Amino acid sequence: MKKIFPFFLIFICYLQGSAQVLSSAQIDSLTELTLKTFDVPGIAVAVIKDGKLIHAKGYGVRSLRRKEKVTEHTLFGIASNSKAFTSAALAMLVDEKKITWNDKVIDYIPEFRMYDPYVTNAFTIKDLLTHRSGLGLGAGDLMFFPDGSDFTMKDILFNLRYLKQVSEFRTKYDYDNNLYIVAGEIIRRVSGMSWEEFIQKRILTPLDMNETAPGFSLLKDSSNVIDAHAPVNGVVQPIAREWSNVANAAGGIYSNLTDMAKWLTMQMEHGRYGPALSKRLFSMDASEEMWSPQTIIDVRGTSVYNTHFASYGLGWFLSDVKGYKQASHTGGLAGIVTQVTLFPELKLGIVVFTNQQSGAAFTAITNSIKDGYLGIPQSNRVKQYHDRVVANEAAAKKITDAIAKEIADRQKIAGTADMKPFLGTYHDNWLGDITISVKNGKPWFDSKRSPRLTGEMLPYKGNTFVVKWNDRSMDADAFAMFELDADGNASGLKMKAISPLTDFSYDFHDLNFTKKK
Repeated sequence: MKKIFPFFLIFICYLQGSAQVLSSAQIDSLTELTLKTFDVPGIAVAVIKDGKLIHAKGYGVRSLRRKEKVTEHTLFGIASNSKAFTSAALAMLVDEKKITWNDKVIDYIPEFRMYDPYVTNAFTIKDLLTHRSGLGLGAGDLMFFPDGSDFTMKDILFNLRYLKQVSEFRTKYDYDNNLYIVAGEIIRRVSGMSWEEFIQKRILTPLDMNETAPGFSLLKDSSNVIDAHAPVNGVVQPIAREWSNVANAAGGIYSNLTDMAKWLTMQMEHGRYGPALSKRLFSMDASEEMWSPQTIIDVRGTSVYNTHFASYGLGWFLSDVKGYKQASHTGGLAGIVTQVTLFPELKLGIVVFTNQQSGAAFTAITNSIKDGYLGIPQSNRVKQYHDRVVANEAAAKKITDAIAKEIADRQKIAGTADMKPFLGTYHDNWLGDITISVKNGKPWFDSKRSPRLTGEMLPYKGNTFVVKWNDRSMDADAFAMFELDADGNASGLKMKAISPLTDFSYDFHDLNFTKKK
């Protein structure tokens, strides 16, 4: 922080207290400050106003390995910002009267099953998009996250029946990825094209989004793509590019600022595009449906912008912000996070892409730009979010340090754990088999279907171990809690993440292993 403080002070003093739209030069200064403050290698920022791309620029480098500069054409994984493309594709099929929003999923996918038979029979296409299924946050994400698992569409469809609901159907918001994967399968079965083909032929090509692809493997030119980055043992470095193609409908698209500007301009024109807005991708009715509240989201304690109401629409978060409607979404892959923000009434769009998993970085930039257009006196958003990150990381470190000390103390007293009662193969209905073994004298955890879930098991308390994953970029170490039978041998195993900062897609808490005979 010492190196950036003088620049930081000059920038904030220049803006403090004034309500003004940031110029491109001020956005440059803001983003350079954000790069340094949050230790992000590369960021791309775009502002669309009144149908024109008035700012589109890259900052920093695509990769710490190669040091090439980020430009407005540099491609990022937009992650869950792909969900709006999935909802738009379904809206187009609704316009064509091939489906309706309230059609039952089982009418198109007869093998679709949820845990509760009533929910299965009542589940509609709209329900797939609205995060109100009753499933818990991120339920089942371990089927495709982290990368490298072998789960297919058939597997995901089958395994949904094992995920127990944690709330009543259509009563509570809990973010979900797997049902967007199912939505992509609806598109395939109705249109006769894969989700990737439909997005390419029906959306990307008409909008001249020529550098964008529905998945990384489908990019025509991958010479200008970022690497993902994350802190590994305290040092930000490149990490493996993660994503399973089976989940593309939930988060697979790669795009850049210039192409996303075309997508957002079309959205703000309610489906119109082309010369004199003479063409339509989807109808006004479809646009209004996608931007209409479907699932209520609690906003208590989050009213930075005098927000009274928030909801999820169809592929979009919706809220009132200083009297205006805001449609927005974020996206997160390992080492890549993104944000898209629209104010349709102001014809304002803001895009921030980053190649490091710091959501505070994109929030600081988006909100600083947003403040000017909303007439809000500029405040120190970078410091505000940095302070919040520091506080959250300190709280998480206190937890993990205490556990590390407990482990170290136990090792000094007890030495090597007797693993004989715990060894064997364990089965979970949807994740499949894991093995608990001893490798090179160390207790070890291995997942058969998700091989990156592998690591040493450290004795903690009683029958509880801590699994320390080999891949330290995952930042998702977990408790492994064994259940014992009457003879003192392990009969089952449950898990949960240790750090409160663990990404919700590591849904260890949804696993329930039983030991195989």
